Amino acid sequence: MAMISSGFSLNNASKHNMTVTELINKNIKTAFSFEILPPIKGNNIEKVYSIIDKLIEFDPQYINITTHHSEFVDQSMADGSIKKINIRKRPGSVAIAAAIQYKYGVTAIPHMICKGFSKEETEYALIDLNFLGVHNLLLLQGDSKRLAPEQIYPNRNEYATDLQVQVNNFNEGNAMDGSEFEKNATPFAYGMACYPEMHEDAKSIESDIYYMKQKADNGAEYFVTQMFFDNQKYFSFVDRCRKEGITQPIIPGVKPVVLMSQLEVLPKIFRSSIPEELAVELRKCKTDEESKEVGIEWGIKQCKELISYGVPSLHFYSLMATESVRRIAKEIY
Repeated sequence: MAMISSGFSLNNASKHNMTVTELINKNIKTAFSFEILPPIKGNNIEKVYSIIDKLIEFDPQYINITTHHSEFVDQSMADGSIKKINIRKRPGSVAIAAAIQYKYGVTAIPHMICKGFSKEETEYALIDLNFLGVHNLLLLQGDSKRLAPEQIYPNRNEYATDLQVQVNNFNEGNAMDGSEFEKNATPFAYGMACYPEMHEDAKSIESDIYYMKQKADNGAEYFVTQMFFDNQKYFSFVDRCRKEGITQPIIPGVKPVVLMSQLEVLPKIFRSSIPEELAVELRKCKTDEESKEVGIEWGIKQCKELISYGVPSLHFYSLMATESVRRIAKEIY
């Protein structure tokens, strides 16, 4: 019988039981991690592996996998009519997390989101993840802009803090229907999001940090930021959080610019301001390739300053930017 090659070992199995803070604290240098998307429905997992293969040399301590709710789309029928159908364009986050841990021996962190999922679906996902040995999560509210009314389930988690309550209850052996079960040998550990330039729904930065403190007090092990390009905004945000008693690691999220259009698009979509120094250089670009080079140079400079500040880890958003992340990591690791 042919042997199946994988990154799995008993040492890696115990590593998967470590939390994110344990993983980054065992590192002498600043830890490296990145986020990937599940492949579009119909594509295979090799596309995911090809991204990881380009970045694995930098010893990622964990890899995040985004989760996406389904959407209603119009489909043309044979009789010429249009029918709305419900599809998930990027399914498979739970399975991909398990596959990554098995193949690479790297801790995988699937995202759990509120929007577009019922509490029942969330509980079943937690059950599957526990069986698969995936015990680290990132809890997020998610985006509701593309949700149809019928996808706003009456029995849902409205906010990330509600999702946090459900995961905490699950760790205590309490199912959402009120029944009890034997606690998992390894409880779920989780991080949550934070926003150096304020969440789009927040009334003020003060209220944003107030709710962040609630998340911290209720069990969030760490926080990872929305992408930002101005380190001073991150430094100021961390200082404010520390003054409010938030002691958990606040991991900076880094996104290399790769397209000319991102000068306008990223601030609109993610509320991430572009420093004028970077904007000036991007405005000079005549092609996306030139913008990509500017993004890499800025990313190297940004990450070196963050490392000198003493950040525990750098988390890269790799969508459309795998090669840029690889080149930045090559310079700083």
